[in-house]
Amino acid sequence: MQTPDPLPLAQALIRRPSVTPVDAGALDILSETLSRLGFTLHRRRFEEVENLYAVRRTGPGRTLCFAGHTDVVPVGDAAGWARDPFGAEVAEGQLWGRGAADMKAAIAAMASGVEAFFNINPEPDGAIAFLITADEEGPAIHGTRRMLEELARLGERFDHCLVGEPTSTERFGDTVKNGRRGSLNVVVTALGVQGHVAYPEKSANPAPALIAFCQGLLARRLDEGAPGFTRSNLEVTTFDVGNPAHNVIPAKAAAKFNIRFNTAHQGEDLIAWIEAVRSATEEQFPKVKLHLAPVIGARPFYTQPSAFTALIQDAARAETGVEAKLSTTGGTSDARFIKDVCPVAEFGLLNDTAHKVDEHVAVDDVRALARVYARVCAGYFAA
Repeated sequence: MQTPDPLPLAQALIRRPSVTPVDAGALDILSETLSRLGFTLHRRRFEEVENLYAVRRTGPGRTLCFAGHTDVVPVGDAAGWARDPFGAEVAEGQLWGRGAADMKAAIAAMASGVEAFFNINPEPDGAIAFLITADEEGPAIHGTRRMLEELARLGERFDHCLVGEPTSTERFGDTVKNGRRGSLNVVVTALGVQGHVAYPEKSANPAPALIAFCQGLLARRLDEGAPGFTRSNLEVTTFDVGNPAHNVIPAKAAAKFNIRFNTAHQGEDLIAWIEAVRSATEEQFPKVKLHLAPVIGARPFYTQPSAFTALIQDAARAETGVEAKLSTTGGTSDARFIKDVCPVAEFGLLNDTAHKVDEHVAVDDVRALARVYARVCAGYFAA
């Protein structure tokens, strides 16, 4: 299927330095494109976050939503980039710049693919929508989550959603994400009594208690996996005492850990287990108190393999020649909110340079992605 070239729009979006939560005019550019294609625009600002919902309805049938984000992570040391991180330069067959992979080029491909579809089927029985936020890379509080609440109030609905996150790993087209694991962050602080190392009976060392607590957590194998998921894992990410002296028992020690968990668990159940380990540790070290600060960052979701996921796989295969596998690996995305509204899957470009210095994607892949999205539209409304 012939598609308009998504490259100019991708470059225009990348040239907007939309580091979370700053929009920097990126949604204005996308709004102009979608307005030209006949979409009705709903712009909403929640706190400092700009959001866009656009819909073109031409029949009473199903609604297919494309979702994504125009915000990007900071560039870090710009001097470490070989090219201007917001220059959107095309060189060596690659599109360079922050957001090229994650995920401004995919948004441009969505618009191009939808335009190509409307060129051959201007009045499908249903609707196509775009849900785009500027808060995915940040706290994700005032973006997709708030927009879904607003759209429910307006009576808007979707039947399926395709998120343009960079899912491909080895070759473009090799992975469709039909789920993601949940994420639980915990900070634990052990409070003891400071003193001289020569008189431990007059002190209470928090470090051994904290070590025992962490060992108690790590001793459990959380599960053996769940349908569509690998095993859940717990990783201690930092262990801090901050004691510069060799002859002083510290008063405080702290650690952080993260659990990436599958659908075999609820975040609240994991917190209850962690609390039980804390209580047992305090019994073992009665002079030390452990304080927990748990935050459920994301909940797991799983979209059952279906005609919708097969449609995405078929479209990817047709344009890339690659067999796309279903996967639930990787980090979190705004699909964790959308899954409460409708079945959701993710498909996009290679993710090997996402968030890195000299982020880039192949121009040919961006154009192929536009054709994949066009095929998804055609198949969806032919069903």
